[in-house]
Amino acid sequence: MTTSGKIRAGMGGWTFEPWDTSFYPDKLSKAKQLQYASRQVRTIEVNGTYYSTFKPATFAKWAADAPDGFVFSLKAIRFSTNRRVLAEAGESVQRFLDSGVAELGDKLGPIIWQFAPTKKFDPVDFGAFLALLPEKQDGVPLRHAIEVRNDSFVDPDFVALARKHEAAIVYAHHATYPEMADITGDFVYARLQRGNDDNPHCYADDQLDGWAERARLWAEGGAPGDLPYADPSAPTEKKPRDVFVYFITEGKVRAPHGAIALQTRVDS
Repeated sequence: MTTSGKIRAGMGGWTFEPWDTSFYPDKLSKAKQLQYASRQVRTIEVNGTYYSTFKPATFAKWAADAPDGFVFSLKAIRFSTNRRVLAEAGESVQRFLDSGVAELGDKLGPIIWQFAPTKKFDPVDFGAFLALLPEKQDGVPLRHAIEVRNDSFVDPDFVALARKHEAAIVYAHHATYPEMADITGDFVYARLQRGNDDNPHCYADDQLDGWAERARLWAEGGAPGDLPYADPSAPTEKKPRDVFVYFITEGKVRAPHGAIALQTRVDS
């Protein structure tokens, strides 16, 4: 019987000019950067899909470039989440899913639906949006992660709503966004956003030790006691969960090294 889910650490994207010298080998062509990056980390969060629509052939090429066991998380197109009435997002949501994401096959990780800091929690409208998110696309199972950036979401009703729709609330280790470690899906999605380029591994070693311990606890079905919760009284079903941890935004130059360092810790 499996007692722990898989822990995958990664960063946002694979094209970033400073990485040409800080991460990639000398003289490696940009065309081979994904092949290299996907063999150093276990997952990558794709940000480009938030801004524009990609073609099926592009997703298929990404899948071909990455090794077995690697997964991409995709940030959903902004037109689906940056709207006043979320209940009207159905066409935009489906257009994004129809763009070819299923070409990734078993390399498709969670889809992250990111909301602007100005978007406030409206239980009825947000519930209508979550109801639009399908379980499969062209036969490929979908996992949905919800990233909110307004303090109005720090509400037990939001936790209950996400849990009802089996969508994971993104835990954001961020200076200003709300931090909610409530477990609402069958996986955990964490974005570590307080890194620093002065640290060789993005976060200090003792901090990485702490995140490794939390990641193991999440994977075993537990809930860290030292993180904030929107509804600390809500029980969490203890079962193995896959865990995705991304080093994002701050400390981006060292983000790949942070992901590698964390992966080394949880694998040892």
